[in-house]
Amino acid sequence: MWLVAGLGNPGREYANNRHNVGFAVVDLLADRTRVRFGRHRRAVADVAEARLGVGIDAPAVVLAKPMTYMNLSGGPVAALAAFYKIPPERIIAVHDELDLPFGTLRTKIGGGEGGHNGARSISQSLSTKDYHRVRFGIGRPPGRQDPADYVLSDFNSTERKELDYLVDRAADIVESIIQHGLEHTQNTFHAGP
Repeated sequence: MWLVAGLGNPGREYANNRHNVGFAVVDLLADRTRVRFGRHRRAVADVAEARLGVGIDAPAVVLAKPMTYMNLSGGPVAALAAFYKIPPERIIAVHDELDLPFGTLRTKIGGGEGGHNGARSISQSLSTKDYHRVRFGIGRPPGRQDPADYVLSDFNSTERKELDYLVDRAADIVESIIQHGLEHTQNTFHAGP
């Protein structure tokens, strides 16, 4: 079983923010697998249990949206990992990434959090950095705009034209990690669109 945690902030006012792109990716994965989210009884998170593919050998996946704010994402992720007995190497966190240009998608396991407070919270709560990350590039803020304000702003009209394609590709990356492993996924998706 795998745990895929899309990171974001709860509430309608945040729904289209750059910071909520992780929610968009797990929402798409739920649509693909025809499952619906419900509140988990032991974690502050909305979850949906699914299988990627058909048949008894299809990988089981728990899709999750922590319902704490971004900076506290680690508590729900750790609680779900404990509840489902999922080790860190089978956890995938999907989040926005300021340090990657808009439209760049990268995946890795372990390493630093690059200043991302949601990823830092997960690392602290799991007591390890050895989980997968799907990093969705949103680029740096223009001019002197505060990064905190930038991540909490909506994608602009130019970005929105590409957003559905990029969310779809990020969901493909998540599925590839689960079905084919990290190295295959990096070789396939890091070459470019």
